Amino acid sequence: MTALGFLYPGHSAEDDYPRIEQLLGGDVRVDLVHTDIGEDAHRVDALREMGSPERLAAGLEELRLAGVEAVVWACTSGSFVLGWDGARDQVRRLAVAAGMPASSTSFAFVHAIREIEVRRVAVGATYPDDVAQLFADFLRAGGAEVTGMRSSGIVTAAEVGTWGERELFALARAADSPDAEALLLPDTALHTVAHIPALEKELGKPVLTANQVTVREGLRLADRRVNAPELGALFTREPLVQV
Repeated sequence: MTALGFLYPGHSAEDDYPRIEQLLGGDVRVDLVHTDIGEDAHRVDALREMGSPERLAAGLEELRLAGVEAVVWACTSGSFVLGWDGARDQVRRLAVAAGMPASSTSFAFVHAIREIEVRRVAVGATYPDDVAQLFADFLRAGGAEVTGMRSSGIVTAAEVGTWGERELFALARAADSPDAEALLLPDTALHTVAHIPALEKELGKPVLTANQVTVREGLRLADRRVNAPELGALFTREPLVQV
C-alpha cells in the first residue's frame, strides 16, 4: 500500500480525491487534510497568506499519524504566486516540517508537462487575469511555452467549486489553441476528474488538471507509476504498474 498525503485548502472540489483513489486501484491510499483557507480570494496577498508555513504545518500531524510517504500542497495559486524560488522554498519548508518528501500543485504541473513530453501548452484559468499571468510566468520558468491563456475572473474558490460540466467544457474550448500540445486547467477548486477522458477526446490532446496532476505528483514523490487511463494521458505513460 502506497499512502499519499495532501493538504487541501478549504472545501471546493475535494471530492475529486476519493474519485482518483478509486480509479488508481486498491494499493494506493489518498489521505486529504483540509487547511484553513483564511480569506477566500484569488488575490495575491490572500493567496500568499493561504500558503504560509504556519497554515500548512497545522495539517501535518494528522498526515504523519496516517503514515503517509509524501505530502503535496494541493493548491496551485497558493504556490505559484510566490514565484519559482518562493514556491521552491515553500515546499522545502514543508518537507522539513513534515519529515518526508513534499511538493505543490504548481510543481506538479511542471513535472506533468515533462512527463507527457510536451512543451507548448494552453491554459484555461478560473482566476483573475493578473493571477493567471503569474501561473503562465511560473510555467515559463519551468521550461514550458504558453501559447494561449484564458482567464475567467473568478475571485473565490467557493464560486469555482459550483462549476459543473457545462462551465468546465466552455472554459476548455475557449482556452485551447491549435498550436498547444496540451491544455492545462490549474485550479484545485475546479471539479475536473470525472471529465478528463471526455475533454481529451473533444480537444484531441492531453488535458492536465490540478487535482489530477497533484495526485500524480504524490505518486512521483513515492516513486510509483500507475496505469489508470480514466485519469487521462498523464496516467498512461511507460513504464507501467498495472492496477
